[in-house]
Amino acid sequence: MKPEDIANHRFVLDMKSAQDLRAKIQQDPKAGIKDAAKQFEGMFLQMVMKSMRDATPADGLMNSDATRFYTSVLDQQMAQQLGASGQVGFAKLIEAQLSRTMLPPGTTAVPDAAPIAGLRAYSGSAIQPAGAIQGAERIAGTVAGGAAEASASLPAAAGPVSQASRDFVNRVWPHAVDASRSTGVPAHFLVAHAALETGWGKSEIRRADGSTSHNLFGIKAGRSWQGASVEATTTEYVNGEAQQSKEKFRAYGSYAEAFRDYASLLANNPRFSGVLGQQDGTAFARSLQQAGYATDPMYAEKLSRIISGNTLRQALTG
Repeated sequence: MKPEDIANHRFVLDMKSAQDLRAKIQQDPKAGIKDAAKQFEGMFLQMVMKSMRDATPADGLMNSDATRFYTSVLDQQMAQQLGASGQVGFAKLIEAQLSRTMLPPGTTAVPDAAPIAGLRAYSGSAIQPAGAIQGAERIAGTVAGGAAEASASLPAAAGPVSQASRDFVNRVWPHAVDASRSTGVPAHFLVAHAALETGWGKSEIRRADGSTSHNLFGIKAGRSWQGASVEATTTEYVNGEAQQSKEKFRAYGSYAEAFRDYASLLANNPRFSGVLGQQDGTAFARSLQQAGYATDPMYAEKLSRIISGNTLRQALTG
């Protein structure tokens, strides 16, 4: 089997594939863009398959959150291999668009290929190139995880995004990608959740000395928590009324640790079984609220707006 065939048949949740694609883009941008385009095609095909699954009745004795999750992984794997085969043809169009944006003038990966302006993906938005090799590395981190990050194409942006928001996304993105693989939830959904809880990093829970607790998700330190904690004022809603209270929250040594604990909470607590594997931003937000993640009656709506909003999209695409 040729090396490229091995790459095309990798497990869709293989974490090393993102690193390999980043390295390939740095060493050989032309070849790296070709592989990234194939993965974009796989993402598109996975969304088509997801739409077909959603249109099929899912009632039955064997239907559960677990079977839906593993069926989603199977669909991602099949879509990745179909995209790698090049039989559909979208990859060449995507490669041409990325090449015009990312490669030096005069370098063409696919001559005379038509642009992909008409190719529409998630939420009706066009697949957008990042615009530079640095952006291509972000794409590599997104698409190499398969359809777990397929929803990263968000509505068209309008207006500037603050550097603080971009910096926040850059800080947490690699950890969100890792957590995405263990939860089946798109990485940018997790970034949006962290943005909601911290005000895009401006309102992180602080220790007594002013340093960050790295608690990005407002997870409280209950009786079972054995790690460090920090006390902070929070807003809770009781019978629809907002009330201020002092609560203890978990404190972590890093953002990576915070994301691991968050992913563990979602994966191991039965309350959040409906959250795992969610590929729709609104459904993800509603599932969190229905599971009792927060008492704010508008929590799902706020999170959904961030997921589909311009700030997150611009911060992700650079």
